Amino acid sequence: MTHSESIAHAAEVLELWFAEEVKPLWFASTPEFDEALRTRFLATYRAAMDGQLEAWEETPQGVLALTIVLDQFPLNLFRAKPESFATEAAARAVADRAIARGFDREMSPEQRAFLYLPFMHSETLADQERSVQLFQQAGRKESLHFAHHHHDLIRRFGRFPHRNAILGRESTPEEIAYLASSEAFLG
Repeated sequence: MTHSESIAHAAEVLELWFAEEVKPLWFASTPEFDEALRTRFLATYRAAMDGQLEAWEETPQGVLALTIVLDQFPLNLFRAKPESFATEAAARAVADRAIARGFDREMSPEQRAFLYLPFMHSETLADQERSVQLFQQAGRKESLHFAHHHHDLIRRFGRFPHRNAILGRESTPEEIAYLASSEAFLG
């Protein structure tokens, strides 16, 4: 098995994701970073998707790594493809179980934000309401701003209009107008 085919350890995921040089790429990735993640972590993502990394849920750091692999990594691994959203529900389930166990209280505020992000990525209003509540309780002002923004999009459209083209969904006239506006969130 080559390095690119081996399954990483949870600590490797966190070491990479929280490295100072990677933080600027969290929400503004590059094709080079996406490719580096694909090379190093595609096998890990596939193992997580197939439920092979459930043991990671036994510790706060493991569950955080699993949430990142299921929620954040697909956005890089499959940028602008339907697969980028394929494991969002699994990431929410992992995060939900971790919060129920109190693991979020054992994480730094920065780490906790990534545990809560799967709720912000949901196209379900109840998940969006939970996202706002979680970020509000955590005192994460910048994250709370984005949580409100995502919540407002789901309340207004029932989905994220910027995903329509990727997922082969037909946009409504209201969504088309929104996406052409200066207020549009493009993902």
